[in-house]
Amino acid sequence: MKTVGARPLAGKVALVAGGTRGGGRGIAVELGAAGATVYVTGRSGAGGRSDLDRPETIEQTAEKVTEAGGLGIPARTDHSSPDEVRALVDRIAAEQDGRLDILVNSVWGGDPLTDWEHPLWEQDLETGLRLLRQAVETHVITSRFALPLMVSRKSGLVVEVTDGNTARYRGTFFYDLAKSAVIRLAVAQAAELRPHGVAAVAITPGFLRSEAVLEHFGVTEANWRDGAAQDPNFAHSESPAYLGRAVAALAGDPDVMAKSGRALATWGLYREYGFTDADGAQPDFAAHWAENLAAEYGPLGDPL
Repeated sequence: MKTVGARPLAGKVALVAGGTRGGGRGIAVELGAAGATVYVTGRSGAGGRSDLDRPETIEQTAEKVTEAGGLGIPARTDHSSPDEVRALVDRIAAEQDGRLDILVNSVWGGDPLTDWEHPLWEQDLETGLRLLRQAVETHVITSRFALPLMVSRKSGLVVEVTDGNTARYRGTFFYDLAKSAVIRLAVAQAAELRPHGVAAVAITPGFLRSEAVLEHFGVTEANWRDGAAQDPNFAHSESPAYLGRAVAALAGDPDVMAKSGRALATWGLYREYGFTDADGAQPDFAAHWAENLAAEYGPLGDPL
């Protein structure tokens, strides 16, 4: 099992695109706990909410990063706008002497755009294409402007956050296409970045207890286990911190290039790095699936 120091990312600079809530917030906070300076971006901030109209803000996430031991810097950014992303990266370069060590592409915002009920030919085309622009084009735009900072230093890590690390169909056309495409973004970036010493991976959580999921079950992180009364699978869920600790472990691994181009998962990485969830548990959703869900839904699939 690999081990790292208490603050292995001290002096490192990270950009977490889509760090307002959920997995992005968990990653930002845990990078901060490992000592990093973290630029937290998203559309919901002091200037107003995004069209998701949720209460979480980038300023709240940045405060949590700083409370965890790092330095959180909120930067309200619409990652579908090349001009805004270019300005963001120019700001990071100016403030950090051209340094960017970790790029996390965690922009999503596609839940209200996902149609779980209809096949492609019965879905609203513009809504589906909007989902792809929101969930895939934003990642491409962000990498396009951020990668030169890493290439110039010949080091760094790009993390593409997805759902699932297999080729298994994810239940509906546009959602499946978006999440699969994000994995391919990691593969393609890894191939182009390898000569420059920069790694790129995709990563998935298991059953993630985001703010919206907690609300759905009518629980909080303090009493989340009560949600298992509604869905027994929820007992095997994981907090955003678990995903964050997986990313922090990767960012602190001097041998991370060996994983470049792969689609990874929290349930595999905890065994290698030994991290735990916020409550000290080590959820393994793949193991739970194999034992309890595979007979009904089929195997989860082999890692890509």
